[in-house]
Amino acid sequence: MLQMPEDLPDDQIEVWQQASEYFYRAYHRQMRGDVAGAIADYRHSVNLYPTAEGFTFLGWALSYLSLYPEAIAACKRAIALDPTFGNPYNDIGSYLVALGDEDEAVTWFKRAMRAPRYAARSYPYVNLGRLLERRGQWPEALELYRRAVRISPDNREAVKLMHELQARFN
Repeated sequence: MLQMPEDLPDDQIEVWQQASEYFYRAYHRQMRGDVAGAIADYRHSVNLYPTAEGFTFLGWALSYLSLYPEAIAACKRAIALDPTFGNPYNDIGSYLVALGDEDEAVTWFKRAMRAPRYAARSYPYVNLGRLLERRGQWPEALELYRRAVRISPDNREAVKLMHELQARFN
């Protein structure tokens, strides 16, 4: 998840390593259900050494508590640090859907699709597909599900959504 920057000065290596330790501890805490502990550790991580991943995961943890405005702010800080990282764009879209702002969410999902660096490239296609399917825009949603499956054939959710929607056309 986190990669040490190649051009990191020697005097920053230890700081980055500490930030990385907090980041991974936060992730493990979050996976065990300790969201408050995870948030504290993600904050320690980004305070020591700000990273796009750190702010994105902080936003994700905040979203577990439905703190969507704060989650969006964290993701925007991630984008400011690394505009090529796609995850925070998709996450902002998801948080906007949760807040009921689907029109704005579309913009963020499309930005995520264009981002050059993305760990889970199929996610914005699935998320935008779901949104369009709910709106009754089935052909567009189906095409997005198909693209998600082409990008990530092992994404079971995308495959399931594609087949379910395709069946409605038959």
